[in-house]
Amino acid sequence: METFRKLGIIEPILKSIQEEKFERPSEIQEKSIPLIIGGKDVIAQAATGSGKTLAFAAGIIKDVERGKGIQALILAPVRELAEQVSDSIKKFSKHKHLEIISVYGGVSINNQIYNLRTADVVVGTPGRILDHIGRRTIDLDNVKILVLDEADRMLDMGFKEDVEKIIWKCPRDRQTLLFSATISRDIAHLAKKYMRDPIEVSAESYVDPSKLTQFYYDVEDNQKFSMLAHLLRHEKSGLVMVFCNTQRNTDFVANNLKSAGIDALAIHGGYSQDKRSRTMQKFHAQHVSVLVCTDVAARGLDIKDVSHIYNYDIPKTSGEYIHRIGRTARAGKEGKAISILSKRDYDNFQNVIGNRDLNIERKETPHIERIFIKFRDNRTRSFSVGYKGDRGRGGSFHRPNKNFSRDGYTPRSEGRSYPQRSSGSSYRSNEGRGFSRGRSFSKRNDSRFHSFRR
Repeated sequence: METFRKLGIIEPILKSIQEEKFERPSEIQEKSIPLIIGGKDVIAQAATGSGKTLAFAAGIIKDVERGKGIQALILAPVRELAEQVSDSIKKFSKHKHLEIISVYGGVSINNQIYNLRTADVVVGTPGRILDHIGRRTIDLDNVKILVLDEADRMLDMGFKEDVEKIIWKCPRDRQTLLFSATISRDIAHLAKKYMRDPIEVSAESYVDPSKLTQFYYDVEDNQKFSMLAHLLRHEKSGLVMVFCNTQRNTDFVANNLKSAGIDALAIHGGYSQDKRSRTMQKFHAQHVSVLVCTDVAARGLDIKDVSHIYNYDIPKTSGEYIHRIGRTARAGKEGKAISILSKRDYDNFQNVIGNRDLNIERKETPHIERIFIKFRDNRTRSFSVGYKGDRGRGGSFHRPNKNFSRDGYTPRSEGRSYPQRSSGSSYRSNEGRGFSRGRSFSKRNDSRFHSFRR
């Protein structure tokens, strides 16, 4: 507890920290808390799960007085993070008895309007905060501290103008704290425009490198889903997160995993807030052990005890890749980050490994049991796709619907669509002519393959 006290944290917070059984400050807490308590503007580069909430909560709880209006505003990109941050600050401030409320869309605004009248600290998403500003149901004239949490994700989600409008409604004489997993050009511009002589701090990844194993499989396009299902069935795992780049692929993967007998839930920005909350409750309660998600939906969710990260789609940047794998191999526990590549992932994978010293090992593809997969077109008709016949015997392609066509079932985010096939065979699509047997894709002839075959 003395290590926390040396950072300048006040006694009411120290008491809560002791009750939460925190043993020692994290790196980002050690670097940022003295600056925040000292009233400095701070840019902190830190990932989810690094302890950043306590870092800015320490300054907020110290300076905010009960009953004097909204004195601290925290902006978060998604509802789940807003709820999480609000709950954490309530725990840390319970001995100071501050009124903490969270506001976000997708729920009734009336209760929020009522609670804002007595709020000391507000945690909210940009859209709903602007809604309250437009209704004149929130008063930001007394804000002393403004926090932009997961700032890079807010900008990626298109909230830049909303964030700036909210900043303009806050007093100029304030402390501004910016927390972000990555510091992009837009983040730097935002900081230069709205912060006063900010001090930059950063923390190394919360992942224990000695406990993290990274590897990838390179498969044909028509083996990608079957490879994922095979690994989920044969890898001994706890909680699992499967990352996709699009909402459509997220639904596709989750639905087909369930059809294949693997309990999985999907979460992405296209779901209602209520559905996303129910999904996370089931996952946290470990009723379902596989969560299929997009980066946007998963950002800010601090999920403990994740044993495996699967990249079904490869992220576009190394920063996104590191943020994904940073959810496993924590607190001394082992973790695995597994990427499943097909030809359409090569460019992204090259971007991931191009500027980073990442120890990602290539593994040989095992024999994969073929999986029948379902696609859904715009008319919500489902099709099952697969092959009849044994490998090597030239089995026939089975079309379960007379009106079946490639354009009828191919999701745009999946690229070209192939029936799932066991390892050792390959098919190619002749554009506009359905499927026909053809020569297999040779990785050795693809120059991009050599660049990451390490």
